[in-house]
Amino acid sequence: ADCRYTCHQECCSLIQLDCRRGQGPLSPESTLLPPCSQNVTQTVEEEKPEPPTVQEIKQRIEKYNAKVTNCLLMKLNDDGTYTGFIKVHLKLRRPVTVPAGIRPQSIYDALKEVNMADMTDKRTSFYLPLDAIKQLHISSTTTVSEVIQGLLKKFMVVDNPQKFALFKEMRKDGQVLFQKLPLTEYPLYLRLLAGPDTDVLSFVLKENETGEVEWDAFSIPELQNFLMILDREEKDKIQQVQRKYEKFKQRLQQTLKEARGKPG
Repeated sequence: ADCRYTCHQECCSLIQLDCRRGQGPLSPESTLLPPCSQNVTQTVEEEKPEPPTVQEIKQRIEKYNAKVTNCLLMKLNDDGTYTGFIKVHLKLRRPVTVPAGIRPQSIYDALKEVNMADMTDKRTSFYLPLDAIKQLHISSTTTVSEVIQGLLKKFMVVDNPQKFALFKEMRKDGQVLFQKLPLTEYPLYLRLLAGPDTDVLSFVLKENETGEVEWDAFSIPELQNFLMILDREEKDKIQQVQRKYEKFKQRLQQTLKEARGKPG
């Protein structure tokens, strides 16, 4: 309120300001936190909330199930863990790699944990349907990493799981916010805290955008597909620019034609 210091929301717990009202403006140096040290890291870890007790989990599950409008309820186990359902939206822009000529996995294969991808070395790439939704039954001990691997297995995707990331999608003040989840996070616990309303919180599987692309993680067919996609996108962009200037040229010629014979 006094020094108008601004920081990221996730950094609030790290900021140590000494703002004293009535003592004049503070210098920028006095509002900055010293370089991060081991002590700071330990302090942040100590400030993490304590894990909820079994009784608190039970109360949250009862409150959650009271709001459920379908049969997708959460169930508390005797050991304190619980199970439930999450829905994941698949918003993948790049093609995925799957086994070629393999039939979809049957219920028998799923029960026997048969990996259809290991039955052939042939591979092909295709685009998953945009914004496809997959429902998963998971446990409170299931991590984000395991959710990603489970989704890839259900769609028989043989790409490296590190190419993908799970995001939580939130809507606030008319805006859609995405936050990448760490691999050790527990999605079902986030679902429990947010409630069953997917407008409040939903999960999205997207490409793992980490800055520089690790091209070594892709196979030769994948890289060839990327080249084909880039060539197609380049041609589309060229056509868009050509159409834009062609329309502008036509309007300009029409204006000149209408202006002929009229006094300058």
